Amino acid sequence: IADIAVLVVSAEDGVKQQTTEALKCIKDAEIPYIVAITKIDKPNANVERVKQDLAEHEIYIEGYGGEVPCIPISAKSGAGVPELLDMMLLVAELAELKGDKTKSAEGVVIESSLNPKRGISATLIIEEGTLKKGSFIVAEDSVAPVRMMENFLGKNIDEASFSSPIRITGWQKIPTIGAPFKTYPSKKEAEAAIESYLLGVRAKTKSPQAQATTNENGEEAQVVTIPLIIKTDVVGTLEAIEKEIGNLDTEKVKIKIVQKGVGTISENDVKTVAGSEEPIIIGFLVCVDGSVPHLAE
Repeated sequence: IADIAVLVVSAEDGVKQQTTEALKCIKDAEIPYIVAITKIDKPNANVERVKQDLAEHEIYIEGYGGEVPCIPISAKSGAGVPELLDMMLLVAELAELKGDKTKSAEGVVIESSLNPKRGISATLIIEEGTLKKGSFIVAEDSVAPVRMMENFLGKNIDEASFSSPIRITGWQKIPTIGAPFKTYPSKKEAEAAIESYLLGVRAKTKSPQAQATTNENGEEAQVVTIPLIIKTDVVGTLEAIEKEIGNLDTEKVKIKIVQKGVGTISENDVKTVAGSEEPIIIGFLVCVDGSVPHLAE
């Protein structure tokens, strides 16, 4: 989603494994980036050593054989932060990053969650156009009227333009992380966009390429399958946990995710796996309905 990346490196620790991993992400995205050497106020800080360390890891900054801007900063005192912001503006200007405020807003869903009191919320990044109250947002097959819009400080706002992170509450279903969104002036147009999306999904499902066949054999009968329900506070966490659990599969043990979602662990979750053998319900940063522990027992 980002147009510019900031690669943060500690003035104390220098280049670490996570630094090189982050650099790979930046290069894969093919976007310009700035190196920010942080913690320059620390007693063991050594900015020059870090610059040499960067060069040894093929991160060539200005003055060390490359063209990547490098700004030393201190998060504690604020030193260098104005220079970093100015550099972002310069890089944006050189890359000719522009947007059109007159267009209807569009962008990407970056997080979503379910709150029993507030309902379904999603954090979005606007990449183009302007979003105003009274319009409707569609992300794949999920829609939300723009009645309550918050900025990154949690304050209610009436409109937001490109590059703004915003939170929208009132979705009819949890939108998928990474899903593109568009805005429409009326509910009728929003519903038409959803119908068009669903028709496209159905067409792909019916295509020969999408048909999958499963071959069962005697060996598979010996595999132990563990039924699992996962509930988390936000969708991003759910995806991360699901991915890691997928890595636990072996030739003799398979993890079968029966149900997954965000929000409170409910009686329905327990009833879903009640007939399974040795089922497991995992909750991460979520509440449990009062009757659930007894029902699970």
